[in-house]
Amino acid sequence: MSNRRLSLRRYLLRGLLLPIGVYVLINSLTLYTDTQKAVQAAYDRTLLASAKSIGELLTVEGYDEQARLQVTVPHAALEAFETDIRSRMYYRVSDVNGQWVSGFEALPAWPRQPLPPSPYSALVHFYDDLYQDDPVRVAVLLQPVVGERGRGMAMVQVAETVGLRHTMVRDIMLASLLRQGVLVAVIILIVTTVVQRATRPVRRISAELQQRQEGELKQISAPDAPRELLPLIEATNHLMGRLQNLLDHQKRFVRDTSHQLRTPLAVLKVQVQSALRGDVEPQTALLEINATVERATQLANQMLALAKVEQLRQQSDTERVDLAAVLRDVALDLSPLVAERSLDFELEAPTLYLPAHDWMLRELVRNLLHNAIRHSPPGGRLRISLDIEPERAVLTVSDQGPGLSAGQRERLFQPFWTGELPGGTGLGLTICHDIVQALQGRITLKNREHGGRVQGLDACVRLPLERPAHPPAGTSA
Repeated sequence: MSNRRLSLRRYLLRGLLLPIGVYVLINSLTLYTDTQKAVQAAYDRTLLASAKSIGELLTVEGYDEQARLQVTVPHAALEAFETDIRSRMYYRVSDVNGQWVSGFEALPAWPRQPLPPSPYSALVHFYDDLYQDDPVRVAVLLQPVVGERGRGMAMVQVAETVGLRHTMVRDIMLASLLRQGVLVAVIILIVTTVVQRATRPVRRISAELQQRQEGELKQISAPDAPRELLPLIEATNHLMGRLQNLLDHQKRFVRDTSHQLRTPLAVLKVQVQSALRGDVEPQTALLEINATVERATQLANQMLALAKVEQLRQQSDTERVDLAAVLRDVALDLSPLVAERSLDFELEAPTLYLPAHDWMLRELVRNLLHNAIRHSPPGGRLRISLDIEPERAVLTVSDQGPGLSAGQRERLFQPFWTGELPGGTGLGLTICHDIVQALQGRITLKNREHGGRVQGLDACVRLPLERPAHPPAGTSA
């Protein structure tokens, strides 16, 4: 199927040669008509000159109807008008009644048609006829003859074979077609050469990509590429960058998964072996095994969540999601944890729609709220608010936890870093960070201080109300 596709060279040649061919055809037909008219007019002048030359040799005796015409036409009188040995000229002189006077008597007489308008200052008419089975061009001149002994009217016919006229028209047309053929050949050569040179960067890039090793997704460098190819090269580089990020994320996911799951599985194996040997009480062993399984399950779920964030990042289609409804649903799901720690929970969220994936917003809110619940002291205050800034929605989760230390700020969004509280997986804030970046927003975590003392932590997420063309630069803590 791909072999049937037109190359750029053939596409340009067809696009150029088709209108040029139509133009050459129309131009040739027009040139043929114009050349035929010009040659006809030139040779007709020769016939008229021959007829006038014969008319000047006429003498007359008598007047009007009794006039008798006389003429002696030497052959040399016509030789001056014969332009080529391939043409032959004939003449016939008649009186006003059509009676033959001199010349070739077999030359057909003028059919006495009405004289059409003529550009010549003479009573002349040109027409085509046959003489001795040869096509001829005939000029008939009505010539008044006046002398000392009479006055009358003569008809002078001069005929010429048309072979030379046709030959001249053919020669002019062949010369013109030859020049136009050379022009078309030059156009083909120029188009082929220009396309060959213009597509050289494309062939070089193609050869370079074919020689690359599997998994090599570095940027394409084409400084000599034409300006029209730059959007394609930029789009290809952008795609390769996305594929490289996806490949790096996949490698990192496989590496982290194998490393992180190895520890709980090893612990689980030790706990099972210990329970089988009877080193611990069965109830205690089951509780330890259950805790290990829960931690491994939470770790696997969060790592799958990270992978899903990267998958959704590659999808450009989003929907309008009510962030307030998401906040209420997630808060309701986590209400047992809030009640377990007796937290003073407050939610202030007016209806606000964002261009996003519903799963992303729910995962973002779930991790932020779960992290705040985990770090809040029993009986503390936990507040969620939703505000609007110019072109941005601002989601703030405020707790009364211990806040962030300088060391925690440096490793805040690093995966698998659990901070100073045991029992977590270290992926919650990493998931939040990746989701906010995928939604082209910004996340900040800042200590809330009063009188020099830390009163808690504010996790602030700013998301665009409309999806921007380019993501903002980075996040901060």
